[in-house]
Amino acid sequence: MKVLLALDSSPASQHVVNAAITRPWPSGTIFCVMSVVDVGRPERHPALVEDGKLQTQPLVEHAADKLIQSGHKALAVVQSGFPKKAIPEYAKQWGTDLIMVGSHGQGAFTRFLLGSVAEAVLRASPCSVEIVRHNPASAHPLQGMKILLASDGSSCSAKAVLSVANRPWPAESQVNIVSVVQLLTPEIPNTAAPLASEYPTSLLERVWKEARTHAEAAVADAQNTLSATDLKICERRATPVGEPRALILDEAKEWGADLIVLGSHGRHGLDRMLVGSVSESVALYAHCCVEVVR
Repeated sequence: MKVLLALDSSPASQHVVNAAITRPWPSGTIFCVMSVVDVGRPERHPALVEDGKLQTQPLVEHAADKLIQSGHKALAVVQSGFPKKAIPEYAKQWGTDLIMVGSHGQGAFTRFLLGSVAEAVLRASPCSVEIVRHNPASAHPLQGMKILLASDGSSCSAKAVLSVANRPWPAESQVNIVSVVQLLTPEIPNTAAPLASEYPTSLLERVWKEARTHAEAAVADAQNTLSATDLKICERRATPVGEPRALILDEAKEWGADLIVLGSHGRHGLDRMLVGSVSESVALYAHCCVEVVR
């Protein structure tokens, strides 16, 4: 497995390094610690760009050394350019499986601001992306993690389930599988007309029943896949009904999740879980780490 750590000099980036060090990884995993000197207009300030690289090199080398001392393989890379483009491009070039990036932060020469670089990386990367957050209230990773797995039964969600199933996790880790029944809403925004006035009650009841059945099947399929792992599967609860983004975030916060895992897009009832919608909203607004699987 190839894991790219995108860092700047902020505390948020230190949380990325700590997360990489404390979690177990598949045998043969190699890390690339990368930082991008944000040049703005490099043709005007070549000396500043070179100085930025010199100042940034110790940052990535120190992080790589920490990983090596922890028994991992790691290399350090410093590039100049625009972080929003440079990180996804390097990820593609290196054949990255997972990018880990801090949720916010601003270094002297690089910027990984929530809603800026982190969001751009999430949208443009060719591989899975984890937005890493420090959660002081959560258990220490080595003592077991609480993983909230959101599935809508789509092929993208199936890949997220397999990603969790195929990765090693700390002993005593738990997984809570959630699938949300999407509330039906009128196609025309801000309309006050009830759905019953637009669609026959029998049709609404059928769609509602099919959506619930689909959600329950998604949870059952995920449970079946994860049953062969060492993860403790939390007891199945009533299928939540409502707006997926809000319910996933609420469930993660209420349960005290350390990590939310979900697919990059999919289909949920009548609503498509596209990047820029459910997965992106969860990644950007969760209280904990979020991995969007591609």
